[in-house]
Amino acid sequence: MSSFSHAWRALRHRNFQLFFFGQSISVIGTWMTRLATTWLVYHLTHSALLLGVVTFSGQIVSFLLGPFAGVWVERFERRQLLIWTQAAAGIQSFALAALTLAHIITLPEIIALTALQGVINAFDMPGRQSFLVQMVEDRNDLSNAIAINSSMANGARLIGPAIAGVIVAVYGEGTCFLIDGLSYFAVIASLLLMHIKPLNLSRSKATMWEQMREGWDYVSTFRPIRTILLLFALISLLGYSWSVLLPLFAAQVLHGGAATLGWLMGASGVGALTSALSLAFRKTVVGLTRMLQVASAMLGVALILFGLSHTFWLSMVLIALVGFGMLQAASVSNTVIQSLVPEDKRVRAMSYYTMAFFGASPFGSLFAGALADRIGAPHTVMITGALCLAASLWFTFELPKIRAIIRPIYQQMGLIPAT
Repeated sequence: MSSFSHAWRALRHRNFQLFFFGQSISVIGTWMTRLATTWLVYHLTHSALLLGVVTFSGQIVSFLLGPFAGVWVERFERRQLLIWTQAAAGIQSFALAALTLAHIITLPEIIALTALQGVINAFDMPGRQSFLVQMVEDRNDLSNAIAINSSMANGARLIGPAIAGVIVAVYGEGTCFLIDGLSYFAVIASLLLMHIKPLNLSRSKATMWEQMREGWDYVSTFRPIRTILLLFALISLLGYSWSVLLPLFAAQVLHGGAATLGWLMGASGVGALTSALSLAFRKTVVGLTRMLQVASAMLGVALILFGLSHTFWLSMVLIALVGFGMLQAASVSNTVIQSLVPEDKRVRAMSYYTMAFFGASPFGSLFAGALADRIGAPHTVMITGALCLAASLWFTFELPKIRAIIRPIYQQMGLIPAT
């Protein structure tokens, strides 16, 4: 098998093919909405703090619902759940479109609809992550499916903002929201066309609270997953907040408009897509923990330099490196956790992964927005970058300890030879 065909091996599964193509269309729409929302909020308020508040409103809901959602999702058929979450997300986008196109949208309405999307994401993300196991029958292809899924999401992240920047400049934000709403039909159709073997959904006698406690005990006491989730939470808290401040960099630092914002988001997408493709070409999960260490350090350095830059082309290169480090950290964390967690705890473990992102990111967004209001966006990004570097240093000291625990597990799975 050539290295190229090996990199795309998960696509030999029909169900994953359908998901890949349907989701590709939908995620392009999602990224169009993200750019349009940030530009709409900036256009209405010109406030870094309120940009942070809007992002906070969506992500804090996902954080609060995370443990409950992880247990709840385990009790339902994944495909049916995803059909409902995607339909709800489409309705949310159509509501945004209607209010914006009618020129009556206000900041409270944006916050309320963003919070609704947060509710949907709390159930959609752990459901989608655990559904990969059903779409990809061969467990050896699971890490490749995660990498391809990241490639698709970040290819869309490259395309979506670039399209949205042009559409916002010509037709306005409402058109982006409308296109996003229509894009959900593609992923719903792909889910309906799948032939999925139903899971044996065992009805646990334990209460929901007991199951939540069991999931927490597992992720908090198993050192490799606890350490990786903590690093990912720190990166989400500190390293993701730059995206909230991008409208300020586009308008105030680089003296551009919506198109400049689109180029910056597109450049971060190029870096993230490059990262995802590099992971797709990997043949094993062995060695990924070292990549997590490097990725978090790269993210920190790139953020510091991005904060110092006032040149458009240099900012584009640096934000691409930010995108690479950010995606590498997220995908590697996802892959290593999925490779270690037992099946009966998979959804609950992935709900904590979702919480690590959606729990830390809103506070990071709020912190970055408030700090940028006082000291400016460039200095804020430099501070968060320095803190990402500190998190990478802490993980470096933890690495030998978690490798000692992971090694016998991978030996038992046949991923590395027994000594």
